[in-house]
Amino acid sequence: MRSRLALIAIAAAALAAGCAEPPPDARYIGSGNTYGSANAGFETCMVTDAGGVDDKSFNESGWNGVKAAIDANPGVYGSYRQSNSSADYEPNLRAAADDDCDLVIGVGGLMAEAVAQVASEYPDQRFAIVDAHVELDNVYSMEFNAAQSSYLAGYLAAGMSKTGRVATWGGMQIPAVTIFMDGFAAGAAEYNARHGTATTVLGWDVEDQDGSFTGNFDDTSAGRSLTENFIAQGADVIHPVAGPVGMGGASAVQDASGVMMIWVDSDGFEAVPEYGDIMLSSSMKDISAAVRVAIDNAFGDGVTDGRYIGTLSNSGVGLAPFHDFDAQVPESLKQELTTLRGDIVDGTIVINSPAAPQL
Repeated sequence: MRSRLALIAIAAAALAAGCAEPPPDARYIGSGNTYGSANAGFETCMVTDAGGVDDKSFNESGWNGVKAAIDANPGVYGSYRQSNSSADYEPNLRAAADDDCDLVIGVGGLMAEAVAQVASEYPDQRFAIVDAHVELDNVYSMEFNAAQSSYLAGYLAAGMSKTGRVATWGGMQIPAVTIFMDGFAAGAAEYNARHGTATTVLGWDVEDQDGSFTGNFDDTSAGRSLTENFIAQGADVIHPVAGPVGMGGASAVQDASGVMMIWVDSDGFEAVPEYGDIMLSSSMKDISAAVRVAIDNAFGDGVTDGRYIGTLSNSGVGLAPFHDFDAQVPESLKQELTTLRGDIVDGTIVINSPAAPQL
């Protein structure tokens, strides 16, 4: 592990070098799977889940967090390794540790077991995990109570639906996915209770914890097929929780009439602008900010086993702006959402989900 004195020495040497030519093997900003200068004294290495670093969802958000940390700290350098399947998790994590990365970050709850295994083999190496809690002294955990943001999304969906039917579906049935679906269904139920309506949520049964999934995060055709099925059943607001698979659903919504989408993780209007015209809003979790905090913590020799939980109160999760739909969302509904957010933050409303982070 590089010490702070080493970082200072490297910075001093860089200043002394002035405009000298960099070594031929140095890697620079924008070079493939790297970001920053390889001459920096602190390296963070990210391992993606399947779906790719440009998945418009959690992998991309994680990499954006790495880049933001590097932009703020010239002494930090970053790279990523792509996982094409779960079989790549351990080899990629182990390779990053063998490369003496100062912080190895695994993106995705599916990687929790692999992170735990590899981190136990490298007790002096810092690790971090997104969407899971790994109880080891050298693992920094990042989790999100996304049921809170998706509760607002479900309330919004019920308030905007003209058919009385909305739908949610997922990529894989894992906690990081079902937590959104739990919140979405609970929000729609709250709207029904307050307004005497009977909006039906297709695709997820909260009581049985069972619903519709594509089984992966890369089959966009399956996402389109599921969405077409829900549209055929009358759903006019669709909430996919499936990373890049959601783009298959977005194509189906765009081809339909009078149907809207609520994206997940990032602001879909900005992440997939080609589908901006159908994006009512997004149930967001700020993975980018959490990753940046994890890197800043490690760079500053902070705690090795820290734990971050994103909530509405710390802006780790939230409901995205309505963008092109802003004029169509009634002011009364906007006010209700603002009030609901406050009630969740102060604990008046507690959203229950088996997938919520447990303190």
